[in-house]
Amino acid sequence: MTDLFETIRRVLVPIHKEGYPFIAIGIVLTVLAGTFVQFLGWIFLLLTLWVCYFFRDPERIVPVGEGLVVSPADGRVNLISTVLPPSELDLPSEPMLRISVFMNVFDCHVNRVPVTGRIDQVHYTPGLFLNAELDKASEDNERNGLVIETRQGAETVRIGVVQIAGLVARRIVDWIKPGDDLVVGDRFGLIRFGSRVDVYLPAGTRVMVGLGQKAVAGETVLADLRGAGPVRQFRRV
Repeated sequence: MTDLFETIRRVLVPIHKEGYPFIAIGIVLTVLAGTFVQFLGWIFLLLTLWVCYFFRDPERIVPVGEGLVVSPADGRVNLISTVLPPSELDLPSEPMLRISVFMNVFDCHVNRVPVTGRIDQVHYTPGLFLNAELDKASEDNERNGLVIETRQGAETVRIGVVQIAGLVARRIVDWIKPGDDLVVGDRFGLIRFGSRVDVYLPAGTRVMVGLGQKAVAGETVLADLRGAGPVRQFRRV
């Protein structure tokens, strides 16, 4: 019986409170639609169940180790490149490693900090709602960026994390402020209904993921700030 309860507990993951208003609206619409047209009631019921699924907030087992950078989002690694960071983040005006994780509407959208450190700044930038998979979405789309100061040996390293709204996303939510101290894997925000998160890391950081790989927020190691070891190789099977 204990095993059964544990299985149910793992399947029925918590729902983040940001989803409560949408679930309430879905329930009301389901009742109203079902009262007049049963078929529409079933449609709204399915949509309400999907909203519950979308706002799920499962526990994660976070790897802890010096230099490790974990994924801030669930989704697919769709860009790995060396680019200039967004100017609003006040990071060094030199190329940095950017790893992007694209979230579709079926991914968990709770975002987590990729490293332990202090929030140096938070900067919201209004913009467009282009397809978040596009490279230019980093510059053109509505976004919310933060800079985290983390210790790497005796040095302080500043990395950038940018939440980017997409075609369907219309609200970026975060609950942090400059000066907050966070531990790797802590929840810091979410983006409603499809989006992308970019991580900007110093040149020389070792990439630990491959393009197209599925990333899990708080669990998948994206990179190693120490830069040690050979470049990891991947193949599609």
